[in-house]
Amino acid sequence: MADQASVSGGTPPPRSNGSPEGRVVGGIAEFGNDIMTLAELQVQLARYDLRECLGRALIPLGLVAAGLVVLLGTVPVTLLGVAALLATALKISSGAAMLLTAVVASILALIVMIVAVLRLIPSFNSFRRSQEEFSRNLAWIRTVVLYSGRSVPRRRF
Repeated sequence: MADQASVSGGTPPPRSNGSPEGRVVGGIAEFGNDIMTLAELQVQLARYDLRECLGRALIPLGLVAAGLVVLLGTVPVTLLGVAALLATALKISSGAAMLLTAVVASILALIVMIVAVLRLIPSFNSFRRSQEEFSRNLAWIRTVVLYSGRSVPRRRF
């Protein structure tokens, strides 16, 4: 018996005394073990999905960050340069030229950011797999709880 305990993971096999109470306790213990195994597998799947999601999101997030850095660094110089050119070309005041330039630059920056965000959103689809597996596991648990201890109805032919 001691050799069996060391081979099977340190715990001796449960003794079933055949009584209804023993079977209920054994069934509950087995069900609890199944729940814990499902929880461990669900966490492992979520970990894999998170790793995959981060792998997909890394490049778009880097592009968004680089775009923001460049945008912030060049905005003052670019806007003032374009405004000065507009003021000279259109013979308008420098204030109106600066305002016109700022509006156009802001619209362009928003377009770039919207495109980047639209490419970022699909990277979160990896979690759909974990969500579907979790739903299947919950359905299995509900079925086991609902029908455990009941006799299986016989099919009529």
